[in-house]
Amino acid sequence: MKIKTYITNRLVKGEDLNHHGTLFAGRSAQWFVEAGFISAANITSPENILCLNIHGMLFTKPVKKGSILRFESKVVYSGRTRLVSHVKVFFSKNDEFLLEGFISFINVGEDGRPAPHGIVIEAVDPEDIALQEKVKSLSK
Repeated sequence: MKIKTYITNRLVKGEDLNHHGTLFAGRSAQWFVEAGFISAANITSPENILCLNIHGMLFTKPVKKGSILRFESKVVYSGRTRLVSHVKVFFSKNDEFLLEGFISFINVGEDGRPAPHGIVIEAVDPEDIALQEKVKSLSK
């Protein structure tokens, strides 16, 4: 299966802020996981995947109310039961990079236990090949 990028956007509103008046990390984590889930759900059954692990989410700068964030996500790795999405986040207005990281999802059967998904990810782009290599160094 070829790698495809999915894009979602989010407007940072007052209810998304922390006590410093910047984007609350918990809200950004929610959006981050959702973006990764969207890319995984588009190649398998959404009801069969669960978030297993967020691998890194380091902000490069604070995010203020009114900012529009663009989440670019793609599944870059598949194991027997695992799918790993790579998510990059930018400020939509000026394409400034904000953060990136990986999210591991596990494919489960009706009994809720890990089940093979049968998906093979084909990385042909040098960036995607490098991302696959990076995933292999992550803890499961």
